[in-house]
Amino acid sequence: MSSERPINPRLNDDVHFNLVSGPPRYRNRTDKPVRYFTVVGKQDGEVLGYLWAGDEDDAAAYEPRQAAGPVGANESMSWISRLSEAKARGIRPSQALAELYEDPEPGGRGRPLPGSLTDAPNAGVVEALAQGD
Repeated sequence: MSSERPINPRLNDDVHFNLVSGPPRYRNRTDKPVRYFTVVGKQDGEVLGYLWAGDEDDAAAYEPRQAAGPVGANESMSWISRLSEAKARGIRPSQALAELYEDPEPGGRGRPLPGSLTDAPNAGVVEALAQGD
């Protein structure tokens, strides 16, 4: 009598795994140039954060302003959701940024600050801006 256990023959077959991920998203980091705008509260005009995008690395993200506290952080969901929708439509980050900047009635508590669309050398500059104050 052998002490070896029989091997299940199904384990001899090749195994195939499918990578399942969430919704399409732009990358959230880039060292390449970006454009960004300031997001302010609809009610009080307080700076809540910054939305940036860069086509070279297919990247875009919302950076909550640290001084805005939970209100700025909670605003992330609205902007990230809208960026995901834009990515799912297959548009470039700069086009998504332009659409969001021009939207007169965005969802959430924030809206783009008119005249705030500008350039930065990379996303790190926008992140530092959000951490300042």
